[in-house]
Amino acid sequence: MSDKLTLKRELSLSHVVTMGLSWMSPMIFFTSFGVLHEGAKGMLLAAYILAFIAILFTALSYAQMSKAFPVSGSAYTYVTKSMNPFIGFLVGWAVLLDYLFSCIIAVLMFGINLHAQFTSIPSFVWIVLCTLVVMIINIVGIKTSANVSKVFVLMQIVFIAGFCALLVYKALQNGLTAGWNPLAVKEGVPFSTILAGASLVCFSFLGFDSITTMTEETKLPKKTIPRAILIIVLMAGVMYFITAYLIQQMYPSIKSSNVDAAGFELMQVIGGPVLSSIFTFVIIFSVLAQGMSSMTTVTRLMFVMGRTSLLPRVFASIHPKYRTPAFNITLMSVISLSAIFISLETAIKFVNFGALTAFLFVNLSVIFHYIIHEKQRALRDLFIRLLCPLVGAGFVLYLIMLLDLSSLMLGAGWLTAGLIYYTIKRVKSASVSVAKVDEAV
Repeated sequence: MSDKLTLKRELSLSHVVTMGLSWMSPMIFFTSFGVLHEGAKGMLLAAYILAFIAILFTALSYAQMSKAFPVSGSAYTYVTKSMNPFIGFLVGWAVLLDYLFSCIIAVLMFGINLHAQFTSIPSFVWIVLCTLVVMIINIVGIKTSANVSKVFVLMQIVFIAGFCALLVYKALQNGLTAGWNPLAVKEGVPFSTILAGASLVCFSFLGFDSITTMTEETKLPKKTIPRAILIIVLMAGVMYFITAYLIQQMYPSIKSSNVDAAGFELMQVIGGPVLSSIFTFVIIFSVLAQGMSSMTTVTRLMFVMGRTSLLPRVFASIHPKYRTPAFNITLMSVISLSAIFISLETAIKFVNFGALTAFLFVNLSVIFHYIIHEKQRALRDLFIRLLCPLVGAGFVLYLIMLLDLSSLMLGAGWLTAGLIYYTIKRVKSASVSVAKVDEAV
């Protein structure tokens, strides 16, 4: 493997949208249904709307920064170039947490849902199988991954449309248990609880940001990446709103015996064995698609951090035949096997902390780059590049404050580890520089 090779620029708009939706996985609504429904105390639609508002402003900021810096690296690159390299490192380290655990969540969900369907086979068997398949496809090439993901994403959209059609049919037959008002607040559920639920629900929208790590493999990235970001967020919003509304109004008091497998139980309640079997079939491929896309994202971030020497140079190596970061993919596959020991709720908490931290600083980076450094202060710029990012940053900061104590402590521990790593690296670099000076003297 060589770090002199470059990544292949071969992704179109449809490829990028597919990879983003694959990472997001529209079926995440069902696979994380129990955790999110419990977190929002049943007020899923309101939580999704609040999360969507926060995400939309942030998505606009990512679109702006992807035009300014059409290179891979996502939030790490944007913050480093617009604000400060040290802050950029911390944000990149936080994003790494998000992307690392997204891979783990993908294979964990695969194991949970397959074990729920085939109880005689332990979940760790499915986790290992999923990890191997994702690793092989990713090493072979990103276009292969994107083309495979297209089919899997289409399957998810068709399933969600069919599921919603079934609920509409049932509603026409039996009416809505909770009435037609989509935002009627349940008794005993304060607005602060809904906001706290929104901080968890943000997890369902994650993925639009991941495509910025594929910039150097995308055709016409300055045009393609911003378009793809908005398409992904709007498509996800429509699917989530309709599904959340129908479930919330028809089954307002639904409960599950196993939070992690609540989606499977939901299918059994609504459609019996037939729907739950179809659901499991679609989940198999949706999680594979999510695993492939999240693997692409984290390994490209590692590649950029290796290229800039924040990680060892081996992370910047590329396979000579497939021109993919094969070392990163193999390493990440090994890390993904930790899904055998981690709960879904814990993994989601890690992802939310990393993602929301990145979102906050990407919003701020728009202001620093366009308003402060480039001095673009026309009325349109003040609206798009000052007001919108400020609103986005405000929403995200509030959602961070609503994360529970365990999420904040886990995130703080990860950032502390990053600071220690960064300090050791700087000390070593300083020592090498001093040694070179001494040699010269």
